Amino acid sequence: MAVRIVWTKQHKNVLKKLEETGRYTARKEYICLDMKEQKDLILTAYDWLSYHGPKTDQKPADVQYPVWVSLSEDAIMMPDENEVVLELSLDDSLITLINVTKWGMILNYSYIPKDEADAKAHQAMLELYGTSDAQAVMTPFYPQIRREVISSWSRLFDDRVLSKNSCYYGTIWEIRKEWITDIRQ
Repeated sequence: MAVRIVWTKQHKNVLKKLEETGRYTARKEYICLDMKEQKDLILTAYDWLSYHGPKTDQKPADVQYPVWVSLSEDAIMMPDENEVVLELSLDDSLITLINVTKWGMILNYSYIPKDEADAKAHQAMLELYGTSDAQAVMTPFYPQIRREVISSWSRLFDDRVLSKNSCYYGTIWEIRKEWITDIRQ
């Protein structure tokens, strides 16, 4: 078992929940509180991630969404007065790596191309129809393009599909109290 240290910034109520129950899982209502106006846009991407990630077979039955972790202490933002940073030590096999650039493409409802030729072909199709990826995903007018865009998101987990960026986040299905090695408030 390889152990990895990761960090996650959470609302201080997460720490209370961990102290009370020994466990925390991300729930839809927490995301809605955090994301406010963007919640509907974000939940489309989060729903997709929750159902299509490579470790969905490890997802406990009561879990709705993954918890985001930083693989580098330098990449974690400082907490404000309502947040804490939890340092976690856990089995590396519990972490799903998420390429930052590819995840950004999903959040923007963009197509993740296989390669440069695929990107050009997809762009030509969008121009032919006079639409964009985001418009195709967000409206009912381009169902085939919508399916193609969402289908391309599986390339988030395909290391053969390169990104211009080699930075990664991680996700885990839960935080357990026994994984906490440090707390910054």
